[in-house]
Amino acid sequence: MTVPESDAADALGAVLFDVDGTLMDTVYLHTVAWWEAFRQNGHTVTMSRIHRCIGMGGDHLLDELLGEDRDEDDSAAAKAAHDALYAQYWSRLVPLPGARELLRACADRGWRVVLASSASGPEAEAMVRALDADEAITAVTTAEEVSASKPSPDLVHQALERAGVPADRAVFVGDAVWDVEAAGRAKVPCVGVLTGGWSREELTGAGARAVYGTPADLLDRIGDSLLDRPPGASP
Repeated sequence: MTVPESDAADALGAVLFDVDGTLMDTVYLHTVAWWEAFRQNGHTVTMSRIHRCIGMGGDHLLDELLGEDRDEDDSAAAKAAHDALYAQYWSRLVPLPGARELLRACADRGWRVVLASSASGPEAEAMVRALDADEAITAVTTAEEVSASKPSPDLVHQALERAGVPADRAVFVGDAVWDVEAAGRAKVPCVGVLTGGWSREELTGAGARAVYGTPADLLDRIGDSLLDRPPGASP
């Protein structure tokens, strides 16, 4: 989905949502899939280290866990193994509590809703299907659309372009320090949720303006949050 050019100029604001760990309960599924993928390719990497890298793009994750001098063929094999292992969960993916309703509430309040996913196209499509909130979603960005992944700001910039709004009329919602850092580099304020396993202190320390327990908690307090209304919207 893409914002029509005729509509983009009229957009008041956009909420950009990370997907894995923010809207979908997938962080620990990715952790297990990476752990097994590394094991299959002869690497012993603890789940605690892997978990701290979920939310990075795959290239940054591999650099962090295997080293920047890693063998490219070996890394490609690990990435392929992760993708195959994780794909086994696609039919069982579930949104986090309140995620679907939060998307709809944002759309009802006049925001453009853009999913800014670091996933591949087919994986992102599986999550969008599971969310089942197409009527609330303006656009979806994926890893294939950017040259550098989070914590680089490219995905946030791409989501802003798809939404048709500047950074000062957008809010990013994410669950990981990497989301907060990417949003900050794009000059977009970030709201955090704790569903990715990061602490409140870590998210606020990275620059999150506010942190909520779950999407449902953010939905319950939406009127007092950065997601209340787009700039210039009627009450």
